[in-house]
Amino acid sequence: MQKRVIVIGGGLAGLSGAIRLARMGFRVQLFEKNTRPGGKMNHLTLQGSMGEYRFGTGPSLLTMPFVFDELFDFAGIERSSVLDFVPVEPICRYFYPDGTRLSTFADKTRMMHELHSVISPEEARNYEAFLDYTKRIYDLTAEIFLFTPFQELRKLLHLRHIPTLLRLPQIDAMRSVHKAVTSYFHDERLIQLFDRYPTYNGSSPFEAPATLNIIPWVEFGLGGFYVRGGMYRLAEEMTRLAENLGVKIMTECPVEKILHDGKRVSGVQAKGEKFDADYVMCNADVVEAHNTLIEGFSSRQQRLNRLEPSVSGMVLYWGMKRTFPELEHHNIFFSSNYRHEFEQIFTQKIAPDEPTVYISISSKTDAFHAPANGENWFVLLNMPYLNGQNWQFEKDRMKSAVLKRLAASGIDAESAIDCEYTHTPQDLYDLYRSNKGSIYGISSNTQMAAFMRPANRSRDLKGLYFCGGSSHPGGGVPLVVLSGKMAAELIQEDAIPT
Repeated sequence: MQKRVIVIGGGLAGLSGAIRLARMGFRVQLFEKNTRPGGKMNHLTLQGSMGEYRFGTGPSLLTMPFVFDELFDFAGIERSSVLDFVPVEPICRYFYPDGTRLSTFADKTRMMHELHSVISPEEARNYEAFLDYTKRIYDLTAEIFLFTPFQELRKLLHLRHIPTLLRLPQIDAMRSVHKAVTSYFHDERLIQLFDRYPTYNGSSPFEAPATLNIIPWVEFGLGGFYVRGGMYRLAEEMTRLAENLGVKIMTECPVEKILHDGKRVSGVQAKGEKFDADYVMCNADVVEAHNTLIEGFSSRQQRLNRLEPSVSGMVLYWGMKRTFPELEHHNIFFSSNYRHEFEQIFTQKIAPDEPTVYISISSKTDAFHAPANGENWFVLLNMPYLNGQNWQFEKDRMKSAVLKRLAASGIDAESAIDCEYTHTPQDLYDLYRSNKGSIYGISSNTQMAAFMRPANRSRDLKGLYFCGGSSHPGGGVPLVVLSGKMAAELIQEDAIPT
């Protein structure tokens, strides 16, 4: 008889795990609280005077494409037959308060030429050394920290990992990202640029360990991509693949409780009804799951609630009634005091006075995402997690701060806004039940936190597994897909009699 698995949450991790489990021969049922799967990777449409504007609501850049190739291949589908991954070059254009404009490239020759001409020949050479350093960290850590559920001792101590374990002191965990970056670069503009990357997992460059300098290699060494048609196409095709493999997806059906006898799970409760299962894969936020879905483990709940949440975010969706040729698909407008910005976010827990502004414009690549002669702006600002802030007030304040920052770079955005919509940290919590509205689950603002995200297997309840940005290996599109893979493989191992 087929073993039954219930998946809680249809984010990319839950879909990834469901696809694998169905392919492995399990009977899989997935419960999603919202109207469609995808989690934070979703879409939004706004109507303006010029026509329709389409937006992705979550991740706007795809890295490590081989992770998705492997998933689709495992399911018996060639990924390129259903999804087109488009390299983005330049990856991003940076705007500095002093007027500098710098574009970054995955192509090393183009990148060094840009640094040579815009910054200095010396810093171009330093970039080459920095890139080699980030690759060393990737080579040392990826197999264990990205592709292995290393909290499983038997997997960590596998013979193939022993040489890497002996070299772990070389992963640069004892200094911060910022200290490592300043050891390679002298120009404050480049320091700020490479200090940005810990925000990819919701952390501060001034606190997170330098091991997170793996992230620049993932982007510059492996390349940044966009999914043709919009990032949500990835979620759509993963949903279609899951359904074709027999996964029963129930939308608008939030799980109310994970059922157990104190030792082992027996299923879930949704809409007052009990659904039996041999295993439960939880794609809900680990902290939130222990706060609202799992009863009887108060000590575990307290320990999880002591962990610092990652950054949250505010997203301004602007339909723009003209085009801006000075902007690329991805753009960053830096604040003048990066350290103060992070102090306000993590220490004071307030919206920053001068936020760094990220603008993604998918209509630069997919023209149909905006009316002719218009653009769709996805404007993201890093924000503190929920801590009693007045987000209705902050929405107006942050919009003014963004317009002021853009105007300082010679860009009149205010007169071009045709329609708009805003997501706050409170909306992130309400929509996705992420811990205190965080985007990436748990921050990596201590040396140990970066390596100690909650494990993929519950230590309290047999048959319960976790996947998603709040569990190992962490946040970001490829990592959550890998977490679904790890959880599914652990279930398969446990289901096979020894």
